[in-house]
Amino acid sequence: MMSHPGAGVHYPRSVGEFQAWFRTDADCLDYLEWLRWPDGFVCLDCGHAVGWRLGDGRFECAGCGGRTSVTAGTIFDRTRTPLTVWFTACWMFASGKDGTSALSLQRALEIGSYQTAWAMLHRLRSVLVRPGRERLTGTVEVDETYIGGEEPGLRGGRARGKKVLTGIAVEVKQPKGLGRCRMAPLADASAKSLHAFVTDHVEPGATVVTDAWQGYRGLERLGYVHDRRSQRAARPAARIPASCCPRCTASPRWSSGGCWVPTRARWRPPTCPATSTSSCSASTVAAPAAEDWCSTGYSSSRSATSRSATTTSSPANGHESRRLRRHRPAGSRQAWSARQRTGRGGPLTCTPPLKWISPDRLMTLRSAAYGS
Repeated sequence: MMSHPGAGVHYPRSVGEFQAWFRTDADCLDYLEWLRWPDGFVCLDCGHAVGWRLGDGRFECAGCGGRTSVTAGTIFDRTRTPLTVWFTACWMFASGKDGTSALSLQRALEIGSYQTAWAMLHRLRSVLVRPGRERLTGTVEVDETYIGGEEPGLRGGRARGKKVLTGIAVEVKQPKGLGRCRMAPLADASAKSLHAFVTDHVEPGATVVTDAWQGYRGLERLGYVHDRRSQRAARPAARIPASCCPRCTASPRWSSGGCWVPTRARWRPPTCPATSTSSCSASTVAAPAAEDWCSTGYSSSRSATSRSATTTSSPANGHESRRLRRHRPAGSRQAWSARQRTGRGGPLTCTPPLKWISPDRLMTLRSAAYGS
């Protein structure tokens, strides 16, 4: 068996050499025979080195009388597809930088059915896995995901569907870079399936980095150093002003509720009635904090914020103002504030920002506003 195959000697270097080497199925069989028995025929059962070729292309051992073929035990065993097509598929599979799909293989080689092209690629991928290969070592990141197309009614996560739940383990090199990778289908995301995946592909003693999914608990008892990292805890903290309403600040939901601050959390209903009502007496409680916060980057002046925090307006005017705010004249446009106003000169409230309005919807609003 050759230790270091050379280009142009043991395999073709270009498409021209490939076409010159493998013109017919007989050329392909001769190449396979040279790769399998470089020093001549050897029986797989008894190890006898004497035999002869039969009329159907098989070999018969002179010692035990066993019969075998060149393709026996290979991916070409008992195939009805011509070997020239097989070899061309191997060339495309090995030389394609972006991989080869079953549909592109079917179109390029004019294969009769998609299932045949898919089965050929499946056999080629199966032989790439080396039996008894070493498990991953060092720092290994492990996670699971669903592989497949989009499905209506399913929204990510670990929901069941037609997709295949796949476990992924990747070596992390220091100071940066990635090493080997292992992937395998999983029955489910339970601890039994995840622990079996880790033990099959990661060497004991390695540092396994996972998320906070409960299925990964117990890896320490299997001989691994488990590094659990919560994705929710890794999010950056919200920017909260130094002084604001005491009831908001004391609430754990304050950063995404009572006042609008830059945060990655979803918007929830306000927790403090002092910052969500439109009355004068309630809005003046949060006026100093709103003035300080809005004047830093969202309001053009402190006086405008103070006036808007102590003046009331009707809900109807506020609704009309919000609808027409995007198409006011340039001279009358007010500086946008994270706290939306209920009306022109009205108090600050905690309503969410305006959504994007399409051009057609904008024309409809203009027609309804100006009566044209």
